[in-house]
Amino acid sequence: ERDDNRAAIRDFLSSRRAKINPEQAGLPAGGGTRRVPGLRREEVAVLAGVSTDWYIRLEKGHIAGVSEDVLDAVARALQLDEAEREHLFNLARAARPTRSPRRRTQPQLRPSLHRILDSMTGVAAFIRNGRLDVLAVNPLGKALYAPVFDRADQDRRAPNIARFNFLDPRARAFYPEWGASADTTVALLRTAAGRDPDDRDLTNLVGELATRSDEFRTRWGAHNVRLHRAGLKHFHHPVVGDLALDYDSMDLPSAPGLTLTVYSAAPDTPSADALTLLAAWNAPTTPTSADDNTAALDQQHP
Repeated sequence: ERDDNRAAIRDFLSSRRAKINPEQAGLPAGGGTRRVPGLRREEVAVLAGVSTDWYIRLEKGHIAGVSEDVLDAVARALQLDEAEREHLFNLARAARPTRSPRRRTQPQLRPSLHRILDSMTGVAAFIRNGRLDVLAVNPLGKALYAPVFDRADQDRRAPNIARFNFLDPRARAFYPEWGASADTTVALLRTAAGRDPDDRDLTNLVGELATRSDEFRTRWGAHNVRLHRAGLKHFHHPVVGDLALDYDSMDLPSAPGLTLTVYSAAPDTPSADALTLLAAWNAPTTPTSADDNTAALDQQHP
């Protein structure tokens, strides 16, 4: 078991344990002052039906070989939600020794995926990886995320939503609910790190953001994870103003590790009018991908 994996398990389990008080777990509160917030290790062990020594060893990161039934029991004891339970199982898988550990390669985008994006008119759509790099985008998606692409052009790097969120001062105006957006961004990166701990590019991105942003570093230390499937997101676009857009995110079975996200506006709303205006503002007439932008920049800066 790697030291970094043990630390991730320890910090994740202890942070989840700290979020539950005895009353929430159906245990008597007991007298006296607790030294730590939340449940004690022995209380989690009782709830999970394991010995205290065994749970202490688990929380120290020794998780390789632990059965799924036991992990399920710990997840129930800690009242983990779906994303947290999946993260715990991902950490357990990462701890298991393999004969030939390999770094996951970036899936290639099939031409058909670009055609699908190009055919989606009236909605903003893009494909991203777990690091929140935007790999391909339709014209309206690029217009919606214009500040993110502008940042990428300035940095001569692939558009990255996390880097924009924490390192570009325009992000706080672009996202009216910046705190919630920042929380989601970090939780998605933490989830991706659990799925693929050997992603060196993700590790480098986390290191860069943690070094340059106190806001990121604090959130990263909270060990929160989430599944980002659907909801409502607010934008304040520099050209068309406020938008409240529904988003739907879907994993792509043909490209494991990649996610398609689509933003749409409810009909007959100010946001629908703003999205229509945005489509006419600066939408390119040819398909756009992050790779195309990077290639063009490489030609300009050999």
